[in-house]
Amino acid sequence: MELSITTPAMLFPAISLLLLAFTQRFLALSSLTRQFSENHEHEAVMLQIQNFRKRIRLIRWMQEAGVLSFFCCVLTMLFIYMDYAIIAQWVFGLSLVLLLLALVLSVREIHISMEALNVHLNQVLTERKNQHGS
Repeated sequence: MELSITTPAMLFPAISLLLLAFTQRFLALSSLTRQFSENHEHEAVMLQIQNFRKRIRLIRWMQEAGVLSFFCCVLTMLFIYMDYAIIAQWVFGLSLVLLLLALVLSVREIHISMEALNVHLNQVLTERKNQHGS
């Protein structure tokens, strides 16, 4: 397989957008964490905080995998420039694996986020039933 310098460069915009999306998720989650930690006596809030902890860890791993993928793309370009084609192919393959890992972690984080929404919705429904049932 012939690997040109433009091939890894084509991943730059995609990886950059992913990193931006991961950062936005992190910022939104840290804001939510601060809001929830003010009222930490309720059991549902404690479940949410545990959920946030899992999600923050996943987002950190997503960001690390994305940055490493970006790093490997740049390294691939350097190896192509230096005429180390075999090494460039392996490093580019590693870059793709890391990008795939970031995407898989992102899907997992989305699933955990949905669990958090379900916990919150159940809490709201329970409170509504208690208000109307009393």
